[in-house]
Amino acid sequence: MSYAVGAALQAAVYQALINDAALQALVGTAIYDAVPPGTSDTTYVSIGPEDTVDASDITGDGAMHDFLVSVITTEAGFQAAKEIAAAISDVLVDADLALARGSLVAIWFVKARARRVEKADTRRIDLTFRARVES
Repeated sequence: MSYAVGAALQAAVYQALINDAALQALVGTAIYDAVPPGTSDTTYVSIGPEDTVDASDITGDGAMHDFLVSVITTEAGFQAAKEIAAAISDVLVDADLALARGSLVAIWFVKARARRVEKADTRRIDLTFRARVES
């Protein structure tokens, strides 16, 4: 097992999200790995935590990456956040992402969690995706 493909996977996910016209219509370029200090975005997408396990087999090295893509908004209600989450799913589920290192075997949706945070002033939806990669 190797974590060698982790950075390439994240870069490909970011590029897929930032280049999608439907998602851009909803959040513009407010898609981040780390939210810049002092950002004034009321709604943004954040590529977040990741858990990785070995998925090597007799054909070669591989890994399973479970990663979060979060929608965070201070807009009232969950409707806008859910529309953004749907756009993210449309981009990533079964995507054919080209990686700078290794290759993507498959990517799929695992689960979502929607909740109010920060005294209910902020809505957050965490989408978990799973990617199977080979090195």
